[in-house]
Amino acid sequence: MQVVANKVVAIHYTLTNGEGEVLDSSSGGNPLFYLHGHNNIIPGLEKELEGCSVGDDFEVAVEPAEGYGERNAELMQQVPREAFQGVDNIEVGMQFQTDGPGGTMVVTVVDVTDETVKIDANHPLAGVALNFKGSIESIRDAREEEVEHGHAHEGDMADH
Repeated sequence: MQVVANKVVAIHYTLTNGEGEVLDSSSGGNPLFYLHGHNNIIPGLEKELEGCSVGDDFEVAVEPAEGYGERNAELMQQVPREAFQGVDNIEVGMQFQTDGPGGTMVVTVVDVTDETVKIDANHPLAGVALNFKGSIESIRDAREEEVEHGHAHEGDMADH
């Protein structure tokens, strides 16, 4: 069986940046399960896994445009400190959820003054070239409800 649309695929992987720093890994844990062809993983990786089979190893370099996108300066903005009511100590690196045009989004604090807080709504990996190394652990036909929901159901996630 090959990796094609509407297959549930399990991969083990290690993700590194251009400097070789490990950003994420399934090593020592459960593989990542995803529904192929439904944008459950970044486009560059999904495209490269198309046609692979169980047992295949992969090494994939993904440029930002096919990953989390390029950094967008418009996603950085100054907001009044009063917008953070109830938060006494705001520090660089803190993350907050807020409502955005596409729904809930996470913003990261990048600068704090007495009057304003500069936030960044770019994904933390925006603008970063990503390197994936891993293997295809399993492939199965997706169940009808997985295709309807647009994602794989593994373990306790099936009861949502």
